[in-house]
Amino acid sequence: MLSLLSDGLTQYVEDHASAEPDLLGRLRAETAATLVDPQMQVGRVEGALLKLLVSLCNAHRVLEVGTYSGYSALAMASGLPEDGTLITCDIDPVATAVAQRFFDDSPHGGKIEIRMGPAVDTIATLAAGGATFDVVFLDADKESYSTYYEGVVPMLRPGGLLIADNTLWGGRVLDPKSASDHGIVAFNRRVTEDERVEHVLLPVRDGVMLVRKR
Repeated sequence: MLSLLSDGLTQYVEDHASAEPDLLGRLRAETAATLVDPQMQVGRVEGALLKLLVSLCNAHRVLEVGTYSGYSALAMASGLPEDGTLITCDIDPVATAVAQRFFDDSPHGGKIEIRMGPAVDTIATLAAGGATFDVVFLDADKESYSTYYEGVVPMLRPGGLLIADNTLWGGRVLDPKSASDHGIVAFNRRVTEDERVEHVLLPVRDGVMLVRKR
């Protein structure tokens, strides 16, 4: 998605974020050159934010809904301790094959496990097994955000953090028309009404909702 900032301010922000690791730079370039919809990949600044949030939470277990080519998973894994784990869910074998190749090239890749299949099924399986997580990152189909949210919040530890991407959705939250538009609007409303959490919606790139479980 497009940044909500001007090109000049976007560049200024990038220039004042932590440097992008070489491996992530190469992953970004390959994604743009070989995969459909490369704009689905999180931006460099958002990747740095994800790593920082994982580190600040002292997270050991992370769940990601929506792998794509693996940039966000690698960014978050780099914020985990050596014994940390990250489970990432997706249904696209082409994009996740790229992700796995870059995971294999990373010193943090051993922390990451890809679960293929519909995320609602993976979430249900994890919940049935008593899984808990310190951080959850949502970045998949927008129509299902509220469904994913209801499935993962019970697995978040008290004080745990849920991060949802694309929560301004290119400004279409102000005049929703498509199913995806309405999905994001419904998700934002659900979070706002949920007394189990406290939250803030940040205008980072295409909008990032931070949700802390009470």
